Amino acid sequence: MSKRRYVLAIDQGTTSSRAILFDATLRPLASAQRPLQQIFPADGQVEHDPEHIWADTLAVCREAMETAGIGPRELAAIGLTNQRETTILWERRTGRPVHNAIVWQDRRTAPLCRELEAEGLDLPIRERTGLVVDPYFSATKLAWLLDHVPGARAAAERGELAFGTVDCFLLWRLTGGRVHATDASNAARTMLFDIHHQRWDEELLERLRIPPAVLPAVVDCSGELGATPSSLFGAPVPIAGMAGDQQAATFGQACFEPGAMKSTYGTGCFALLVTGERAVPSRHRLLTTIAWRVGGRTTYALEGSIFSAGATIQWVRDGLRAIGSAAESEAVAASLPDSGGVHLVPAFTGLGAPWWDPDARGAILGLGRDTTLAHIVRAALESTSLQTFDLLEAMDRDLEAAGLPPARGRLRVDGGMVANSWLCQDLADILDRPVDRPAVIETTALGAACLAGLAVGLYPSLEAIAAAWKVERRFAPALDPARRAARIAAWRAALDRVRSTPRD
Repeated sequence: MSKRRYVLAIDQGTTSSRAILFDATLRPLASAQRPLQQIFPADGQVEHDPEHIWADTLAVCREAMETAGIGPRELAAIGLTNQRETTILWERRTGRPVHNAIVWQDRRTAPLCRELEAEGLDLPIRERTGLVVDPYFSATKLAWLLDHVPGARAAAERGELAFGTVDCFLLWRLTGGRVHATDASNAARTMLFDIHHQRWDEELLERLRIPPAVLPAVVDCSGELGATPSSLFGAPVPIAGMAGDQQAATFGQACFEPGAMKSTYGTGCFALLVTGERAVPSRHRLLTTIAWRVGGRTTYALEGSIFSAGATIQWVRDGLRAIGSAAESEAVAASLPDSGGVHLVPAFTGLGAPWWDPDARGAILGLGRDTTLAHIVRAALESTSLQTFDLLEAMDRDLEAAGLPPARGRLRVDGGMVANSWLCQDLADILDRPVDRPAVIETTALGAACLAGLAVGLYPSLEAIAAAWKVERRFAPALDPARRAARIAAWRAALDRVRSTPRD
């Protein structure tokens, strides 16, 4: 029997870098995590230090292996998942980044996005890439770097620079600079990739003046991508799985059949509805995206992205100092019968789907003399449920427009926030559908492990992965319909107060 019985999953996120070791039964054995410093150069701008990302990633991998007592020769593979859209540009010869990473939350390219819309490019971009024109995606971030870093465009045209999202940058570093590749799920988030023909779009590259030489190869999400040099862990380890964090979470939640749906609650909130081999176009400002590509076959999904979920609770904790820890929010919310008419719209960096309003800014509305910090804490949690409702309502409308039945099945949830049982119940109440919390809530890392293990035969099939998935707790809706409708109506009124554009 092979000694290689474990998979090391790297989950490089927006606020932390972590590594988790899984065994052949998908049981987590050990983990390590380090926080990632956030850099805010100006209003609406968010950056990360790529060297910090790399150093922390390497450190948590070594720490998790040491904690579990597992050596490199016992690892069947490494799986990698990442914060998506975050954009890095580096020198091919030295591997040195030419600028900080521009994070997915960054809004500095909003003017360029408005130019693209004014030129009438929003429709062809949506048709080819499945995305809306927004600073969220990598394309305008890369164009900004080429325009603003001295000498970058000329160097890129000479083939001296490499562009990548975080997965691509880490794969480059993990293979000692031998592999410059991204997977199909991450390529689909750049606003440069034709998701139907599986290729970089030449017209979009030309409009944004992006030299093709800077782009990575696009590969399947499951398959051997390269190997680490012995200098990193003591022996070579294959890298065999790679996907953007939300696609990895969907895979880890075993949402393999059309109609299956999950929502992840981390820094932001991301709901994905799997549509199978059919790319369903969105008429309600959701994203049509690649869920994964395995064995050359592409699975598609509809996605709704919320920019602030866990970030809202982090702000309530650190900005308002209303709670001492994120975990305290559960008891605070449960101590009140309602939010006292308070609504918190967390548009700290604009609004994501289905509104896509980069100029909106956050607000706390409905304050009265009897308002306390506890009401604001509860309103912050409620905003997560209500934003999720907006996404799922748009998904149902898109399915109806495509002649498909609405997705009324259970919602599988994951991410750090769903340890909060009050929030999970509020989600079930507002969504009016059952919510399943899995036994392993860190399904982003689990998905990366599954993709890698599938490639090397440690996990034999999708059916075996689905059989290993377990529910820890099921939350059934229990809110009075009239009260539910009133909460949704009040939320929509609050949204109208902060949006920079009128309601559609």
